[in-house]
Amino acid sequence: MANRDVNRDLNPSHLETLDRDLGRLSTLETATAYVSRPMMGMGIALLFIVFAGLIAALVLGHSGSTFIVVVAAAFGAYMALNIGANDVANNMGPAVGANALSMGLAIVIAAIFESAGALLAGGDVVSTIAKGIIAPESMGTSSGFISAMLAALLASALWVNLATWIGAPVSTTHSVVGGVMGAGIAAAGFGAVSWGQMSAIAASWVISPLLGGVVAAGFLWFIKSWIIYRDDKIAAARVWVPVLVGIMAGAFSSYLAVKGLSKVVSIDPVMSLLIGLGVAVAAWLIMIPVVRRQSQGMENRNKSLKVLFGIPLIVSASLLSFAHGANDVANAVGPLAAIVQASTTGDFTHDVSIPLWVMVIGALGISFGLFLFGPKLIRMVGNQITKLNPMRAFCVALSAAVTVIVASWLGLPVSSTHIAVGGVFGVGFFREWDAERRMRKAKTEMAGLPDLAPEERRRRKLVRRSHFLTIVAAWVITVPAAAILSAAIFMVIQGIGSGGVTG
Repeated sequence: MANRDVNRDLNPSHLETLDRDLGRLSTLETATAYVSRPMMGMGIALLFIVFAGLIAALVLGHSGSTFIVVVAAAFGAYMALNIGANDVANNMGPAVGANALSMGLAIVIAAIFESAGALLAGGDVVSTIAKGIIAPESMGTSSGFISAMLAALLASALWVNLATWIGAPVSTTHSVVGGVMGAGIAAAGFGAVSWGQMSAIAASWVISPLLGGVVAAGFLWFIKSWIIYRDDKIAAARVWVPVLVGIMAGAFSSYLAVKGLSKVVSIDPVMSLLIGLGVAVAAWLIMIPVVRRQSQGMENRNKSLKVLFGIPLIVSASLLSFAHGANDVANAVGPLAAIVQASTTGDFTHDVSIPLWVMVIGALGISFGLFLFGPKLIRMVGNQITKLNPMRAFCVALSAAVTVIVASWLGLPVSSTHIAVGGVFGVGFFREWDAERRMRKAKTEMAGLPDLAPEERRRRKLVRRSHFLTIVAAWVITVPAAAILSAAIFMVIQGIGSGGVTG
């Protein structure tokens, strides 16, 4: 009897049924994990937002402004999470797309350097975020100013969250600017806005990506002309890779001298350029024997060149993250610090001091946002706009550093986000132009070579037009979208406040 039961269980038809059932369970487990992963991320993000509110409550104790600051800390934490999810992709995306870094290692490096930049070089004092965009005096009272900053913070965070969801890297600075402008107009009318400043910001929509794209394309042209297309690629690389690394080191040193040393000593643009020049020469001299030793025994092919550019690319991506943390953490904590100062002292017209606990919320929020939600935008910037290798990705990073320095020196308003993404587009469009040029040259040398069909020409486009149009559209509507959203939120906050008073 027992043998019959065993034989029946081992029947092929029964085994097939068992396999199907196990397959369904396996599929169910995979689907459950796929669905639960984003839910887990949102749960951790929510816990961090609650944690930020608790920190604010503990720091302020039982003062009359505790509730407002707790709400502001939660909004600031939400904004910091979104900066990590969206903005940091511009620094790490090219390195991941070029396979110089794995996604996990890129996230770890970015989190460390973003936090270090925010905490070490983030600046103890920032100008009031409203100053230059709206006149703080036009807010009338500190309560009106606080409502405007709360609306601006929440609106800009919601807009960056939406942009991340649709896969568009946008400028968090422009989001905050739009939020402040919208709340200012709702509170004090169109006359409160500095339209000259807004015109400069609008100009940066064009200046930033064009500069980033042109500089990145220029560096790629140089690498192709003087290294890749040379008969002896390795000999050419031994000459020019140290020079390019020196330029990169000098550019970052100039930028970080201004940002990182501003707490200790005031450095003018000329001094920062001299510091950058000294570091560039030192890096060039150090890299000559390093590249020579690294290139020994390498084959004369492009694959060997990718190895030589790998480490400089990783270093440049790390430095970009440090610079981003030093500069853009203010987007999250600037309005929060302004609310803390206005609610505790009543002063909302002077410069804002950023408390350490506020800066920590910004740094941790950027890191958490990157860990939880950053991979989507990192893949988009690194893989889905155009195909990147270490040389092309290095050109993007180098373009970002050089363009920011040149623009700051000339007083041009630029966005680091737009520069980096513009650099990716510049590299892609240059590759298209270069491929077309070489094809025309081949046709001239080989008479009778047939023309490509229009469909084949479209297939060979090296930049995905759909991403290009989506990103440009998101850039253009960022300020007005954040402004409209902020004005609506400000009206709701004011309505709640007046309702509470009348009730």
